[in-house]
Amino acid sequence: MGVLARRFLNLIVPGCTPGVKSLRRIDLTRHELFYPVGFESAPPPPAAAGAQDAISRPSALEMETVRFLGPSFTFRALKNDWKMDCFPLADYSECKVVCADLSGRGFVFDLDSPKVGTIPPLRTPKVMPISVFVHKPQVDGNYDNYSNGSSLFLMEKVPQPEARSGGGHVFYDSVQESEQFVGLINHRSTNPGSDKSWHCHRLPPPPFVHETIHWSNNNCPEITAYGVVGGGSHVCISVKGVGTYCLDTESHTWNKVGDWTLPFHGKVEYLPQLKLWFGLSTGARHCLAAADLSGMLDSSSQPQRLVAGPWQELVDLPEEWKECKDPQFVSLGSGRFCIARFFQEAAGSSDGVAHKNFTVLTGVEVNSRGKAEGGTWELELQMTTHRSRRVNDTSIEALF
Repeated sequence: MGVLARRFLNLIVPGCTPGVKSLRRIDLTRHELFYPVGFESAPPPPAAAGAQDAISRPSALEMETVRFLGPSFTFRALKNDWKMDCFPLADYSECKVVCADLSGRGFVFDLDSPKVGTIPPLRTPKVMPISVFVHKPQVDGNYDNYSNGSSLFLMEKVPQPEARSGGGHVFYDSVQESEQFVGLINHRSTNPGSDKSWHCHRLPPPPFVHETIHWSNNNCPEITAYGVVGGGSHVCISVKGVGTYCLDTESHTWNKVGDWTLPFHGKVEYLPQLKLWFGLSTGARHCLAAADLSGMLDSSSQPQRLVAGPWQELVDLPEEWKECKDPQFVSLGSGRFCIARFFQEAAGSSDGVAHKNFTVLTGVEVNSRGKAEGGTWELELQMTTHRSRRVNDTSIEALF
C-alpha cells in the first residue's frame, strides 16, 4: 500500500445564499498530505541551530496553508433562498456529484470531464439528508443484467414517525413506501428495448419508523452510523437507542440485525486491501477506527473496534482552537485517508490573526503486519500520521 488512487480531494463549500454551493478541488500532487513512500513514520523537521532536540513534528501554527484560486464549479438552485443538497456519486476512484434543490430537480456533474447530466427528480426535499453510494460497475456494464446496478440511497438523518389514516383509525404501515428513504438506482425499465438509466424510487422505511415506543417525549431516533456491507448487497444503518438495520439493495427490504449500534460515528468505508471497515469512532474525539463487519449479516453479535486505544492524528493543539462541528474523513485509496477537523479560533490568538473558522486536513495511513500473540499469529494495525494542511476562512460542508 502507500500509493494514492486519486489526484484530487473534493470540497463542497456554501455560497453567499442557501441556494449556492461551490465545489473546490485540492490537487494532492501540489498540496501533498503524505511523505514519500519508504518513511515508516513522519520525518521530523530539521533542528534549529543551537537546539538540543529536534521537534517530532511541526507545531500547529506552522502548518502550510492551502489557498484556493477560485471554485471549480458553482451550483445554483432555481431560487437563491432555496436549500441545495450535494451528494457524492462516487467511491474513491470516481469523481461525480449529484445536486438537488427544493424543486426536486437534480443534476449529476462529472468533475473530470466536466459533463453535466440530468437525473429524475429526487422526490420530496430532505431536511438533514445522509447519502450512501453502492457501486456495482459489473451490473452497470452488463446490458442483459436486469438487477439493480449502482445506487445512491438518501435518508433523513433524523427520521420522523410515519402514520396514515384508514377506517377512522391511525395505524403504522410496515410496507408503505416513504419519502424519507429514497433510492436513485441505475437499472433498465420494463419498456422493451430500453437502455439502463437512473430511476428514483421511494423505499420502505426501516421498522423503527413505525414503532411508536421510540418517539416518547418527542425524542426522534437519529442515524449515527451508515455504510455498505456484503460487497454491495446491503446498506447498514445504526440508530441511536434502537439498534442496527440492513437494507437489501436488490429487494429493498429491511432486516434488524441487532439491538446494538456500530462502533462508528458517521459514514463507514470498506478498505479492500485490509478487508476491514474504517470510520470515525464514537466518543469525544471521533478518531479513525477499524472494525470487521464481514460477519454482520450472519451473526447477531456486535462488531468490535480492532484498535483498543484511539488513533489521534492531531495532538497538542493550541488552547484557542475549539472544534466547532464533527470531523469528516475520506478514503484516498491504498490505506490512505484524509481527516478534516473544523475549528473556530478565539479572537486575539497568538499569531495575531483572527480566523473565525478554519479547517485542518491531515493525511493518515494505515498498514498491517502480523505479530505472535500467545502462540498464535494475529493481525496488527498501525496508523502513521503524515502532513497537515490548514484551510482558512472557508466553511466546508463536505469532502469526498
